Amino acid sequence: MQSLYGAIANYKLKKIMAVSVDKVYQKVLAIANKEQRGYITPQEFNLFADYAQMDIFRQYFYDLSQLRRRPGNDTNYADETSIIEEKISMFNLYQQNAGTYNALGDINLSTNFPKLHKITEVRFWDNNGSVEIDESKIGNQHQHYSKSPLIQNAINSRVGGYYIMHSAITGDSIIRVYPNPDTNSGEYVTISYIRRPEQPNWTYVISGDSALFNQSSDFQDFELHSSEENMLVIKILQLAGVNIKDVNLTQIAAQEELKKIQQEKQ
Repeated sequence: MQSLYGAIANYKLKKIMAVSVDKVYQKVLAIANKEQRGYITPQEFNLFADYAQMDIFRQYFYDLSQLRRRPGNDTNYADETSIIEEKISMFNLYQQNAGTYNALGDINLSTNFPKLHKITEVRFWDNNGSVEIDESKIGNQHQHYSKSPLIQNAINSRVGGYYIMHSAITGDSIIRVYPNPDTNSGEYVTISYIRRPEQPNWTYVISGDSALFNQSSDFQDFELHSSEENMLVIKILQLAGVNIKDVNLTQIAAQEELKKIQQEKQ
């Protein structure tokens, strides 16, 4: 059972990791109208919003990779690595049961984990506990890899071996676990991973000629850190400028983005 402290910490984190989709839309409209660049429809905004959010989300991992090559900072508030790790932390899911396997030990990630972005750990479990298993990068040569004395010993002792990743004919992403878990003996696999953020959705009702914000059942705020609000506005304006073929609007947004990046790197 989750502790009270853990529940409170998780609640606070979720509050930080959210940006109002309505607030962003209103800012985008206000800036576009101020520059007399035309109207951005809710449908267009939702498409741009999803693209902008994923662009920022993916950038976390590139930035984190670069920052980890540099010396850290003892001051938590100024440690960029810690800041990005905090932004990613909401999307971490730990030891999720991988579900069913076929006769080859295949786990369909596309079906079982449709929001999966990046696997962080795979564990093989039996009645004695669990062991982390690694990915084999050697593709079709896994049969040779499985003959390694170290791996073979792991397989024979039923404490896990390794897994490979491949794509099904359908295009689904698959991992194949060696040895194939024997569910009759209580063996199974868990996967820890980072999920993708939920797709933002500005929901509305039509009143006269206007679309008015209406928080319906499929409404969805951005799932990014609250500090990303201005960057979302900038990126959506860039996309809107491209869509309406307005070079000036795109340049205005690009200049704002460059200014923000330069400030962060100072």
